[in-house]
Amino acid sequence: MWVFDRESLRFLEVNQAATARYGYTREEFLNMTLADIRPPEDVGRLKETVAESSGLVVPAQWRHRLKDGRLIDVEVASHTISYGGRPAVLSVLHDVTQRNQLEEHLRQAAKMEAVGMLAGGIAHDFNNLLTIINGYSHILLNALPAGDPNHTAVEQIMKAGERAAALTRQLLAFSRRQVLQPRVLNLNELLTGLESMLRRLIGEDIDLRFAPADELGQVKADPGQIEQVVMNLVVNARDAMPEGGTLTVETSNVELDTNYALTHATMKPGKYVVLAVSDNGLGMDAETRARLFQPFFTTKAQGKGTGLGLTTVFGIVKQSDGGVEVYSEPGKGTSVKVYLPRIDQPAVAETEAPLEKRPQGHETILLVEDNEPVRKLMRDTLRREGYKVLDAPAAAEARRVGASHRGSIHLLITDVVMPKESGRDLAGSLVAQRPAMKVLFVSGYADHAVANSGLLTGGYAFLQKPFTTGALLRKVREVLGGNGETSHGAGG
Repeated sequence: MWVFDRESLRFLEVNQAATARYGYTREEFLNMTLADIRPPEDVGRLKETVAESSGLVVPAQWRHRLKDGRLIDVEVASHTISYGGRPAVLSVLHDVTQRNQLEEHLRQAAKMEAVGMLAGGIAHDFNNLLTIINGYSHILLNALPAGDPNHTAVEQIMKAGERAAALTRQLLAFSRRQVLQPRVLNLNELLTGLESMLRRLIGEDIDLRFAPADELGQVKADPGQIEQVVMNLVVNARDAMPEGGTLTVETSNVELDTNYALTHATMKPGKYVVLAVSDNGLGMDAETRARLFQPFFTTKAQGKGTGLGLTTVFGIVKQSDGGVEVYSEPGKGTSVKVYLPRIDQPAVAETEAPLEKRPQGHETILLVEDNEPVRKLMRDTLRREGYKVLDAPAAAEARRVGASHRGSIHLLITDVVMPKESGRDLAGSLVAQRPAMKVLFVSGYADHAVANSGLLTGGYAFLQKPFTTGALLRKVREVLGGNGETSHGAGG
């Protein structure tokens, strides 16, 4: 609380809470005016407000400058009084800086969630189209001899489809609607494996430095996705240093307390492993930082970037229950910090099964897909490979087909998101009737029905659209058994 002269704006009295918050002594306050603690651009409005006020002034927000130069947001309620025989103003002040920061974080989070839903829906629809484009391009390419004049044209169509598929994968990452395959890993070991590739990526005019923390904790994340995070951040840092510079990749263990979480709405208190990628390049102003994670926003020249790099980073990290913080100033460089929850489990070594020649299929497959062109492509591909395919456009028809089929059904391939009934519900009921039947989920994105239901950890497989016909056949063979032999259970 304080009292100031209405005409001169000079402080007449302040309480102990004011001196503690602002950093000035009482004597210093009494030698200052209200204008001394305001940014210069606010002084004009301050004088107008005081001159026009009479009686109780409706609470308003102002910016105040502390003795150390920091600006805070203050909510002020004032009342005109007589003090020492002259007109004065009594003000009661409440520091709302932290509250405003939290509200802004929540607004940004809500906006990102809305944009993410839109991006996920677009990617889902495009993945159906790209499955058809890439699938038939693959069939044509295999059918045309290398010398055929149309061979190159089809090859270009397929390459364009693959680039489009990469873009939709980035949109899915941002919208957090992709299936992750997490495992316990150590970021230091992951970075060691990437080091040689990153050095080739940045060129010789940039000094790449690694600063791994000793006794770094483990995280549970999809290693392929985290590698994509690292590469995106390193490429951004490289592009911010066109004249060369120093790029530092470091790791550390941190513990975030409740106070930190209060001012960072997307972060929870707890133990984290931090991956920081820092450069001493161009840096960014506050306006640019506020838009960094928006899809298709880029500071790069036209044709130099898609605007999905940091968008992808944001989505991958959030889907892994982590957070991202960006620190940057124009001319001073940028540091991007990725926070991933720390866990107390040993890292899991990755093993790779040897590749085997794909045998011809002979099993019976029930295919359920509501997009007719996609269903036709999958059905024709599987039948050419020797499988017997029963197909249906929706869950109700699939039940009728399944009930009327007297023999075994070895595999159910179903889209995840379908009208009226989801693929998850359909699979649950059909497997109850045919316990030996295996399940392969297919989707343009993995919504909560797959990603959050635990089905993928329950032994069911997943194939992400768009896919090539070769990828479909490999996945089917993998689910049924790589040697082409299938056990026939009593409920099969």
